[in-house]
Amino acid sequence: MKIKIGKAVDNKLIINDPQVSRYHALLTQEDNGDLLLEDLGSTNGTFVNDCQIVKKKVFAGDKVSFGANYTLYVSDILKSDNDYSEEFARLKNVYDTYIREKIRIQSSSQFKTRLFQSLPFAVIGVFGIVMGFMGHTNKGLFIFSFVLAVCAPTIGIYFGARQAAKIPAQLQNLANQFKIDYVCPKCGTFLGEIPWESLRNKKQCPMSSCRAKWIRT
Repeated sequence: MKIKIGKAVDNKLIINDPQVSRYHALLTQEDNGDLLLEDLGSTNGTFVNDCQIVKKKVFAGDKVSFGANYTLYVSDILKSDNDYSEEFARLKNVYDTYIREKIRIQSSSQFKTRLFQSLPFAVIGVFGIVMGFMGHTNKGLFIFSFVLAVCAPTIGIYFGARQAAKIPAQLQNLANQFKIDYVCPKCGTFLGEIPWESLRNKKQCPMSSCRAKWIRT
């Protein structure tokens, strides 16, 4: 990748500034991925973080000045080549976090649902049986223990259903935030639930009006 910078119309990054030369500087991505900024013999110089350079390895966050007036960051220069690879790389964490949280909600909710369904039955049911055994000669106590044993499953089903009802809302909230975060860094198009690795293989946004580069080439 090479981005030529200057006032001439055949540059990739055209800067209309009196102190910028026709062919002022060149940003090159080397085979190992490093970015190299080179001054092309400009009249007013090229500066990286306020230090004049002839040729220097740079990073996306470095400040670059062309002459005394025009300043921008290396990341801005990369955008002139439609390069959004750094922003796209951060989407991997967004996708991985979404999948982990989705699994956590589902597994946690299933466990709690089963617990709420079985615990009342076990506790109340056993209590009812004990009372029934103790009160086998007492008709009133026996009837009360029988009612407890019958009600136990109903109570368990009720609390289990309440817990299960929370799952769709939790998953919906998670999905809503995911739709906001997992988007093309340039055009903002939601990328669906396609794994990040699969998107990386596409190398660029499929929207014809965008075509943001997701992987530096």
